[in-house]
Amino acid sequence: MAFLSKSIFVNLPVKDLNKTVEFFTQIGFEFNPQFTDENATCMIIGENIYAMLLVEPFFKTFIQKEIADAAKTTEVIVALSADSREQVDEIVNKALAAGAKPYNEPIDHGFMYSWSFQDINDHLWELVHMDENAVPPHAE
Repeated sequence: MAFLSKSIFVNLPVKDLNKTVEFFTQIGFEFNPQFTDENATCMIIGENIYAMLLVEPFFKTFIQKEIADAAKTTEVIVALSADSREQVDEIVNKALAAGAKPYNEPIDHGFMYSWSFQDINDHLWELVHMDENAVPPHAE
């Protein structure tokens, strides 16, 4: 039987927790106060989908390697589904207005539309809307 997890917790290091919470609040995210203190917060992304935002010294207690410099390297792109192309644009525009940097221009494949930004900690986020009814058939 395949392993199927019931939840996902993406752990990301942040420089300033208060500024990070303010940034993501402006985009429209909420946080679980039960898992929030001066070291970390639990950002609610969806049903059973969370980002644990941990200040760098606290994040370091979980790893033996160095924290990647997200301004210079990329280890992950957090891709989130959106309900529509308009929602993709709305969320990315809110992120840009809150201080994010643009990462890619919008990409339109017809059946799939995406747009990316770099948050204030330089992590990459991509919003994607896919029309599953318009996906081209898989070539064999």
